Amino acid sequence: MESAEHSALARKIQELTVLYEISQLLVSIPDPKKALVPVLDILHSKMGMKRGTITLLDRVTQELDIMAAHGLTDKERQRGHYKIGEGITGKVVETGEPVIVPNIGKEPLFLNRTKARGDIQKSNISFICVPIKIGSLTYGALSADRLFSEDISFEEDLRLLTIIASNVAQAIKISHMMDEEKDRLRHENISLREQLRERYSFYNIVGRSNKMREVFEMIDKVSASDATVIIRGESGTGKELVANAIHYNSLRAEGPFIKVNCAALPETLMESELFGHEKGAFTGAIQRRIGKFEQAHGGTLFLDEIGTLNLAAQAKILRVLQEKELERVGGTNTIKVDVRIIAATNKPLERALEDGSFREDLYYRLNIFPIYLPSLRERKTDILLLADFFLNKYRKKYKKDVKRISTPAIDMLMCYHWPGNVRELENCMERAVLLCNNHVIHSYNLPLTLQTAEASETASSGSLSSALAAFEKEFIVEALKNTRGNISKAAKLLDTSERILGLRVKKYHIQFKQYR
Repeated sequence: MESAEHSALARKIQELTVLYEISQLLVSIPDPKKALVPVLDILHSKMGMKRGTITLLDRVTQELDIMAAHGLTDKERQRGHYKIGEGITGKVVETGEPVIVPNIGKEPLFLNRTKARGDIQKSNISFICVPIKIGSLTYGALSADRLFSEDISFEEDLRLLTIIASNVAQAIKISHMMDEEKDRLRHENISLREQLRERYSFYNIVGRSNKMREVFEMIDKVSASDATVIIRGESGTGKELVANAIHYNSLRAEGPFIKVNCAALPETLMESELFGHEKGAFTGAIQRRIGKFEQAHGGTLFLDEIGTLNLAAQAKILRVLQEKELERVGGTNTIKVDVRIIAATNKPLERALEDGSFREDLYYRLNIFPIYLPSLRERKTDILLLADFFLNKYRKKYKKDVKRISTPAIDMLMCYHWPGNVRELENCMERAVLLCNNHVIHSYNLPLTLQTAEASETASSGSLSSALAAFEKEFIVEALKNTRGNISKAAKLLDTSERILGLRVKKYHIQFKQYR
């Protein structure tokens, strides 16, 4: 009696040891599927179970394959292929219930598909198969052989395998979740890259003027190459947008696109930001830092306002351009980098060459493929096109039902000299959309800088009467537009008589027929 109790206690301790080792194994390996074979190895070494297998359900084909095995050759494992409901394994997956076969030679459902047991009719092998499931969801089956013996407690083996199968199911579920998350992130990454490529396609840069057509042709030609590009133009002309278009339409589109505003970098930290530094290179360098050039490896580095760089940084950039290598600040190791440089400046570099603030050799190295962006006053025909583009952008952003720009407001936009270029126009249209209280942007919605006597075509005196006259003219024009040049309907809309409206139309020289 004591011997039986001692054996039972030893069995319990053995089972707890097995469960502990398997649970530790499943949580310690990052990819749970790689732990399946070691789980079966533990069952064999600790519990004496032979030919342990873990058969998993393919969620796409709805078929079963042995994914992990102990005591089977690769050829035998590959033969373990089942359909749901086929054989003992298929039946367990189909029903979600465990099956105990005391003697496989006497069980017609046992298919012996792996051929690992020889002549099963002459064998005394028992077989236990339990579902790997969580709730009602079955992932596969865990099975093992034991030599047939009357004193074997199948119930204890069944309980142990069921607990292990539950742990394996949790691990497989986590693995599936990880795979799904990886797929989601991969698809999201691809989608975001496609969106970036579409967003920064040069076809989406607004402009139809001859000067902008020349810019588009230059972008198209240089994108397919690795040539260094320098983009020149006044502040606000869209140099960064062009740099984006070149990168996302190039062979490096899958690589990183790192942007650096050189004018915003403190001179003391400029080299560290661009080239990185080693730990202890200077006071405050408590750890190694990877510079922008290394971050851009395999992609593109955009150096905006490159004319503000000091001579020391210029010399190092020249080395990267020529030798494709750099050294971190405080470092001695040479680091190879594969980076395409796109630079931009709003300053005349030729003047910087004369006063010695910009290296001549770097200038010629950067000036391989210059692209000049015209100012907005040089592309007057694009002003209305850009204004409409920004109108649509901000009416969607602020959810306002603004449909168009009034004629006097258009006149103001066209007459203004736009020192801040496209950026100033965008800010102007955003403000106008915010201030607009109806469907039309009027001249009084525009900034005061645009509301000059010259721009609004009012008298130079700037008197109250002239301002009121301009306001009245604008309202009449809007009414005529809404009624398609019909004087009678416009008079009703403005709550005045047809005669008075006719006099005002004549006074302001409004060509009402053009609105028909």
